[in-house]
Amino acid sequence: MLKKIFLLVIFSTLSLFNAQEKDLLNVPNPIDFNGTEFYLIRAEQRSKTLFQQQYLPKDEEMEKFNQIFEYTFLNKEIDIELAVRQKVEMVQAKQKEDKYAKVNVTESPDGSEFIVDYYISEAPANGDPFVEYDIFRFKKYDNGTQKSFLILNYGKRIYGDMKSALKILSKQRDPLMTSMIEYKIPEIKIQTAANGTK
Repeated sequence: MLKKIFLLVIFSTLSLFNAQEKDLLNVPNPIDFNGTEFYLIRAEQRSKTLFQQQYLPKDEEMEKFNQIFEYTFLNKEIDIELAVRQKVEMVQAKQKEDKYAKVNVTESPDGSEFIVDYYISEAPANGDPFVEYDIFRFKKYDNGTQKSFLILNYGKRIYGDMKSALKILSKQRDPLMTSMIEYKIPEIKIQTAANGTK
């Protein structure tokens, strides 16, 4: 059951429970990541326990973004190692037909966080081909009374020649990984229009 729930989170296929632009997680807006400001463009409560927020740099659009930052928060216990494994397996499955796909895993010293970073490519029928570099940071919380789970995701795309795009993104990996590791996560407080802060 847990596996099915988390797969739905990863691929964003859950039905929309409540969509609004108002911040739901007490995250400062804009977000400053690696010298770029990201602005909240979408905040969704996808179920009673699942909240997701997406951020883009100014003047960018979801249809053809260059960079994106996302918060996914689950107000319930999730097996962090299972979540990491599923993300890795997703990329590994793509490697069968994507020669640019590559995945890495990093674990924090205390085991409370993992980072999965990877490259994938796409050549859509309508649109420019691109290589995308993603960093997923998985963090579990336990305050003694409530267990919860947070996923941060930063993604960057370069459109055009895939070989050149991969070369550029590979050179940017280290500073982007450092920015994600050092990114200070604000205190998450669930907020809804009806109930205020929980």
